Amino acid sequence: MKTDIIVIGAGPVGLFTVFEAGILGLNCTLIDNLDKPGGQCAELYPEKPIFDIPGVPYQTGQEHVDALLKQIKPFDYKLHLNQRVEQIEQKNNGWLVTTNAGKQFESLNVFIAAGAGAFEPIKPNINTDISQLEDKQVHYSVKDKKAYEGKKVLVFGGGDSALDWSIELEKIASEVTLIHRRDAFRGAPDTEMKVRDLAAKKKINLLTPHIIKDVELDSLGELGEVILYNSDTKKDITLSADNILFFYGLNKKLGPLLDWGLENNGKKIEVDTECYETNKQGIFAVGDINNYPGKLNLILSGFHETTLAVQKAFKRIYPEERVPFGYTTSNTTIHERLGIKSD
Repeated sequence: MKTDIIVIGAGPVGLFTVFEAGILGLNCTLIDNLDKPGGQCAELYPEKPIFDIPGVPYQTGQEHVDALLKQIKPFDYKLHLNQRVEQIEQKNNGWLVTTNAGKQFESLNVFIAAGAGAFEPIKPNINTDISQLEDKQVHYSVKDKKAYEGKKVLVFGGGDSALDWSIELEKIASEVTLIHRRDAFRGAPDTEMKVRDLAAKKKINLLTPHIIKDVELDSLGELGEVILYNSDTKKDITLSADNILFFYGLNKKLGPLLDWGLENNGKKIEVDTECYETNKQGIFAVGDINNYPGKLNLILSGFHETTLAVQKAFKRIYPEERVPFGYTTSNTTIHERLGIKSD
């Protein structure tokens, strides 16, 4: 599959790359290891407030992602989720990108917008191997909340995801139990208050301070009893459930990035601030994944970086042409690409 720009990472900076490319008439293909676009904002901090987006006094992480998706809706882009880029190799004057799903993409330009690296869910530290239950009765994110309708659900965690989904699933599940290792949460205070109010009204079960000790499998290899340990009473309790949701957060790993021959400091990729290109021509690093003197890990910094990088990407595709700069307020070509009707 050929495209003008391959974007590794579908977080805010990756999504904004689609916009900057689109107004120049370029198309993008985005690849992300998660099951939805939005990166950390959608996966870790959907309800976390953001106050430093220019012109937007207040947005939650998910509202910001939704706004970016709406902004790039007019443009031609492809989104490939649940895939991790394993290899980048040179092909002709450009690059061939291969994912762990065996898909290959070819482009003159590759933008690494992977935030702090690839995300992988943190799994419970228990003796029983529950991998055969994953995506069946054990989950690390909610893909379709209808799957929990009428079910007994155990939710583990103390952040926004655990709190938010406990509230949401209470509306459709037969029983929701939220389990956390301490009686304090790190999610939004108003959300925590809602959870505690639901617990006081006996609409959800709130178990603190409890940790998971192990999971038993039944004779069919399906989910059996779940064993918890109460750190106050020093006693075990057992629960039954149809589904378990673990919201322990995500591991951030550079992973294969370190094998691509890109200059890095072990945590971030070094770039030239003229266009945020790496030491490999045609491979750019934008957003939190890059490093340069004065670097700030802010979304708005990533927007600036990818804007300049897209200009260079255009020149690589059309070396004989001038980059078509125009103001979005008045440029008729940009308006046409955005689907805006001129008076």
